[in-house]
Amino acid sequence: MKGISLVFALLILSSCSRSVTRVNPDQSIDLSGRWNDNDSRMVANKMISDLLNSDKFKDYAKSLNKKPAIIVGLIRNKTSEHIDADNYIKKIELAIYNSNIADLVESDSFRDKLRQERADQQDFASSGTAAQWGKEAGANIMLFGEMTSETDVYNKKRVVNYITTLFLTDMETNKRVWYGQQEIKKFIKD
Repeated sequence: MKGISLVFALLILSSCSRSVTRVNPDQSIDLSGRWNDNDSRMVANKMISDLLNSDKFKDYAKSLNKKPAIIVGLIRNKTSEHIDADNYIKKIELAIYNSNIADLVESDSFRDKLRQERADQQDFASSGTAAQWGKEAGANIMLFGEMTSETDVYNKKRVVNYITTLFLTDMETNKRVWYGQQEIKKFIKD
């Protein structure tokens, strides 16, 4: 009887165990069919590549006679899912930064922290090492956008189409420099 109880206990314990496997971060794993890290990375890289290689952006950069400075503004999540917009924005900023075609200017929340540190340095750092006021680089253009989704459901099947739209706008003239859109469509069977 003890042998049967022991086998039964081992079966229960082994069926409750969890397995964890390390995978390459670039590997696409889609468990739920919802927006995921791979979607963020893929769309960010594709859209920034489209932006930086577009004739309109190249003409704008040429008219400046210097490397444009871009600030990434708000990218609104208008889907029905929780999507970490900050994580997505960081992927876009990384793609811009790594492009070496445009300079990246800090967003408002980081600028505020830098300004506070600069103010503190005026009181507490030596005059030779304190960061000076009025030396910030201004952005020429700002990137805005939104993420939307459309869902079609029938029986135990679902199609979700994610649409990311980005707008690049000149800071002085409010003229649109570039307009891009990228879609990901997922077919999910339950």
